[in-house]
Amino acid sequence: MELTTAFILGVLLGSFLNVVILRIPQDESVMDGFSHCPACRNTLKPWHNIPIFSWIFLRGKCAYCDSKISLQYPFIEIISGVIFLALALKLGLSFPALLIGFSFLTLLALSMIDFKYKMVPDSLNLLALLFAIFGAWSIGGIALNFQNALLFAGGFTLLRFALSYILTSSAHREAKKRVTSWSKNYHTYPFIEAMGEGDIMVAATMGALLGVKLTLAAIFLSALLALPVMLFVLKMSKEEQKVPFVPFLAMATFIVYMFDTPILRYIEATY
Repeated sequence: MELTTAFILGVLLGSFLNVVILRIPQDESVMDGFSHCPACRNTLKPWHNIPIFSWIFLRGKCAYCDSKISLQYPFIEIISGVIFLALALKLGLSFPALLIGFSFLTLLALSMIDFKYKMVPDSLNLLALLFAIFGAWSIGGIALNFQNALLFAGGFTLLRFALSYILTSSAHREAKKRVTSWSKNYHTYPFIEAMGEGDIMVAATMGALLGVKLTLAAIFLSALLALPVMLFVLKMSKEEQKVPFVPFLAMATFIVYMFDTPILRYIEATY
């Protein structure tokens, strides 16, 4: 019964998550107004909004204009249900588990927005971090989570600064080789950012959820998960080569969180 309740709760929250993913990039309120079809703008009836089932019964089409309903909607609802089901198996039904579930759902929303729009909204990033920090549900645990969040936020900030400096310096050296008399007093090279600010906040959330050792393992795993995609996009244009990294960080965080005990045993056994 607990597991069924957890899955249903996750699916219901996933339905709301679809609203968040759709509206926040468009700077719309997620609380005001009823759900509507993005194509014809007609307000949806309550029976059009039943998670998973409505998409199946409507055959993936709007009840008014027959425009296609993205597969994203049932996909996010099912994934949200699976996340809550997995957390219930690991932690049981409790308020701290609920907060941790909220953090992972927010990371899921960030992943989809980053994948679709190449943006990472600060509001969702801060929410994911707050849920992760307070998921400890004790003064000592909250303080430790906050400490780990600061540690990885600072570490990623330093890494971003160092890599950006190296890449920009390299571009500067190349630009100096092509300098002319009229361009010698102007900067003809770009400032290259090696990492987005959104990744820094996600790293802080990872630190709060996993602790130091497991976060390092998750960062390594995220790089492994991203590697095949990076190799694939090398053949594409420069614009298409921009691969969002938040989905890989979020995926790796969830995997490491669920298998934290065997991963920690392996890490400690290698010392």
